[in-house]
Amino acid sequence: MAHIIANKDKILMRIKKIKGQLSGIEKAIEDEKDCFKVLQQISASRGAIQSLMNELLNDHIKEHLGNHVSEEQRAQEIENITNLLKTYLK
Repeated sequence: MAHIIANKDKILMRIKKIKGQLSGIEKAIEDEKDCFKVLQQISASRGAIQSLMNELLNDHIKEHLGNHVSEEQRAQEIENITNLLKTYLK
């Protein structure tokens, strides 16, 4: 959790940008914009979410699977990450 706290402001700013992108999709549909523009916004939003996930997952792995972690904690964390990736990649 320390890696999230250390980057809290940066992470929250990224989440606010993602919210803005999602609001843009909603507005584009409400305003009956061209479907290609809506698809572009969806693609950009998906990319932003994936980028956030990648960054947080990378930091999480570094913090929770490092040399300072016991074998028992490491085994549990590997199971947690494996389960997370199964649901994320569906």
